[in-house]
Amino acid sequence: MGELKKGSKKLLNAWAFYDWANSVYTLTIVSSIFPIFYSALFISEVKIVTAFGYEFKSTALITFVTAFTFMVVAVMSPILSGIADFVGNKKNFMKFFCYVGSAGCIGLYWFSLDRIHLSLLFYFMGLIGYWGSLVFYNSYLPDIAFKEQQDSVSANGFSMGYIGSVLLLILNLAMVMSQDDPGDKLQMMRYSFITVGLWWALFSQYTFIVLPKGRSSGNKLTRHILFNGFKELKGVWIQLKQDLRLQRYLYAFFVFSMAVQTIMLVAVYFGEEEIKWGSSEAKTTGLITSILVIQLVAIIGAILTSRASSKFGNIKTLIFVNVIWMSLCVYAFFMKSPVQFYIAASLVGLVMGGIQSLARSTYSKFLPETEDTTSYFSFYDVAEKIGIVIGMLIYGFIDQITGSMRNSILFLVIFFFVGVILLYRVPKERIKG
Repeated sequence: MGELKKGSKKLLNAWAFYDWANSVYTLTIVSSIFPIFYSALFISEVKIVTAFGYEFKSTALITFVTAFTFMVVAVMSPILSGIADFVGNKKNFMKFFCYVGSAGCIGLYWFSLDRIHLSLLFYFMGLIGYWGSLVFYNSYLPDIAFKEQQDSVSANGFSMGYIGSVLLLILNLAMVMSQDDPGDKLQMMRYSFITVGLWWALFSQYTFIVLPKGRSSGNKLTRHILFNGFKELKGVWIQLKQDLRLQRYLYAFFVFSMAVQTIMLVAVYFGEEEIKWGSSEAKTTGLITSILVIQLVAIIGAILTSRASSKFGNIKTLIFVNVIWMSLCVYAFFMKSPVQFYIAASLVGLVMGGIQSLARSTYSKFLPETEDTTSYFSFYDVAEKIGIVIGMLIYGFIDQITGSMRNSILFLVIFFFVGVILLYRVPKERIKG
């Protein structure tokens, strides 16, 4: 079929539809069913697994592997951005990562402690596939939408992703809860990983059919182009030194985002290990219900945060939200019952959606007058990924050494506290350095 014109409704909807395809990965694999499945593999109370020649606490191992994956993503993203900017057929790169991620999800069907290294490779493939495809997916936005369309198209993608991922999670939940035997429940979880992989690969086909190949610069892929992304990041870092407000805001964002992203990635593991559910069935139902609660409340949280920021200002609202996060960490250290966990999940949902959207929009508002917003947001994304790596490593290290995730979650209070102090230091007006 011929390429559609920039800004056409069909083209914009096809782009947004990829969110419907890939968001099932983050909800089912990252946030809900896989963490429950992984924890259920350990029959004894002492959850120790041997991998890479060392003995790890189960939750610490998955935390370290996640940190390593995000480190690869952080290094890889600027290279992929450079490729996306200069190579005409960016669709093939997007397809490649989509299929790697999809294959990784399907491969999780065979996840077992007996073949832990291959199993962790499948987990790694899912994460790399998701984040790798997003680099090219996001780079399409200025190609297919005019500036005045980009906010609404991006929001449309988010909405489609939210609806699709919740629908599949409900289906997967029904599959798991249809069984009474713990072994059968585990098998249904394995089937759910296959549904995620197939959903991602199959529903992305509409996007791939409609999206153009990508605008070609006419250049061949050279070493200079390959590392152009790093050159752009260096340029942004130099510019930041001349903008005190943006520089101080980024320091604050780096610190509090480190803690937020870590909590979001380990929340279900924490709930599985530290909460007294009473039975394995109650645990499975309770944890997945908590994830659905977080998803639903996150929409309300994003709306409330947006209204608060328009009334009190972005920085003041971010400070307030960080204080809530700090209180949540202290609360989590003491909570033990399912009811307490549901309360925590509701509060997490309330501040989760809000802090992510507000942090990005605040950064956008603070940017200097420039046409090269892509480089600035690439810097923002890499900073976020490096923050995740540091946060997950610290969290995993404390978990491994002390044997309790409660100590790890309490330690994150420090990051939120430092984040609040740094936010207070952000100037109200732009000050050139």
